[in-house]
Amino acid sequence: MTIRNYRNMTPDIGERTFIDESAVIIGDVALGADCSVWPLAVIRGDMHHIRIGSRTSIQDGSVLHITHAGPFNPDGYPLVVGDEVTVGHQVTLHGCRIGNRVLVGMGSIVMDGAVVEDEVMIGAGSLVPPGKTLESGFLYVGRPVKQVRPLNDDERRFFSYSADNYVRLKEGYLEHGGWEAAQALST
Repeated sequence: MTIRNYRNMTPDIGERTFIDESAVIIGDVALGADCSVWPLAVIRGDMHHIRIGSRTSIQDGSVLHITHAGPFNPDGYPLVVGDEVTVGHQVTLHGCRIGNRVLVGMGSIVMDGAVVEDEVMIGAGSLVPPGKTLESGFLYVGRPVKQVRPLNDDERRFFSYSADNYVRLKEGYLEHGGWEAAQALST
């Protein structure tokens, strides 16, 4: 089953959100409206919460998880992802904060306690170390990431373009079945 309850916590799925049947969403997770969760993505809110804003795309094979509270981190770290975020294929987001209008390039890893401010591009294959803050308006690349240069106007416009593109794509999937259609049939 794609949507799973964990300890009486059931994911809250926003309106017009597409979730591929091979994706898994567990526990204390909330997704905003018009999101898309693509094949083999895992969003696991089992020991802390995950909040994902509207018009955000979680692409194929990505893993989203939290950092639990314990003796080495008394409060743990939830995972918070903003609006109009494109999370590329096979990205790992772990107990971090991602602002609005962010592109996380394919195969990137964003670690515990990291903060990615609004309007940031993270190049494919990058590693954002624990606790690092990425300042708004810049391109970051590397393992570990380094600030490369300010974003230009076209790159800033790309954030909303990418969000629009994935909203249109998921609409096509919803028209041909998908999570909402399956829910309607089961009630």
